Amino acid sequence: MRESLSLYFHIPFCRSRCHYCSFNSYSGLDWLTPQYLQALTKEMRSWARQEPVDTVYLGGGTPTLLDSGQLDAVLQACARSFGVCGDAEITIEANPGDIDRPFLEELRALGINRLSLGVQSWDDAALKRLGRRHSAAEAEAAYGLARTAFDNVNIDLLYAVPGQTLEQWRQALERALSLEPDHLSLYPLSVEEGTALSADIASGRMVKADPDLAAEMFLMAEEALAAYEHYEISNWARPTKRCRHNLTYWRNLPYLGFGAGAHSSVEGRRWYNVLSPIDYVRKIDETGSAVEGQEDIDEALEMAETVILGLRLGDGVSRDAFAGRFDKDIDIVYAEEVSELVDLGLLLDDGGAIRLTQRGRLLGNQVFLRFLP
Repeated sequence: MRESLSLYFHIPFCRSRCHYCSFNSYSGLDWLTPQYLQALTKEMRSWARQEPVDTVYLGGGTPTLLDSGQLDAVLQACARSFGVCGDAEITIEANPGDIDRPFLEELRALGINRLSLGVQSWDDAALKRLGRRHSAAEAEAAYGLARTAFDNVNIDLLYAVPGQTLEQWRQALERALSLEPDHLSLYPLSVEEGTALSADIASGRMVKADPDLAAEMFLMAEEALAAYEHYEISNWARPTKRCRHNLTYWRNLPYLGFGAGAHSSVEGRRWYNVLSPIDYVRKIDETGSAVEGQEDIDEALEMAETVILGLRLGDGVSRDAFAGRFDKDIDIVYAEEVSELVDLGLLLDDGGAIRLTQRGRLLGNQVFLRFLP
């Protein structure tokens, strides 16, 4: 059976840049959009292949800054270059302030069948600190509109936001649950160097959240979302609503990324595009390729990454799946690491698979480092 492929399209344009954002996104570059989309189409054609495409993800940036005609052009070009399956999961990210009912209905008519809504917080003061353009009321209204067009909606929320209390996080979870989303992605706020948030913390205008408080918030989420399947460290889903696209990454399966800064991993090779959208357009126009760097993935690194990524999943790493992929026994390759981490209470070994314990999920990075070659 042929292996399926996932596709990612990076749309780097934003109306404004959030204070915590370290993603490859830009405000004030709207004028570049037509050339950028032409470059995306050209890059797609250069990688056209026959593997069935199981998932397509439009991320950013803010992909919903494109109008429905522009998004249709991207998806049509995708269909011409790749064999997109009839039941493919096609996701688009959206900011609450950028959508209305007619636009959402247009998205659904294009075949987009999953919406990821960047709510981030239900607290207006926190939204202001984060540099978000929408209010909590606008986010809830946007979710209601999304429900009129989509039967698969994800809500993104941040926790461990400067100034956020445990009680405020409890209220945020309760408000999210009252909306009955299909999927929730809950991420601790990461303070990245070079962001406005990092400068605010360095100057003392804000105080970074205490790691112990962040851990309490994570445990509170696990308890509050007990009706959902906690299938990945930061992700909860209703039955059948796991994000199939992100599962491609966590299962260390092949994917192609298109656009400025996009990453790809296929057939033992990993590469990434130039970050600047202007440089991306220029390089595609001049050479047909925007690749800035690449590396070959040897078996040792592929095995390590398969275990590290797989341990993020609630299902963990299956012994049979590992042996089927590498023709090696995980208990031989990682005997010392597994034994030590089980003894430390960070891994659970049920004979069929190894997976993180609750304590292991809180200390995941320390677990993952043990498997690096």
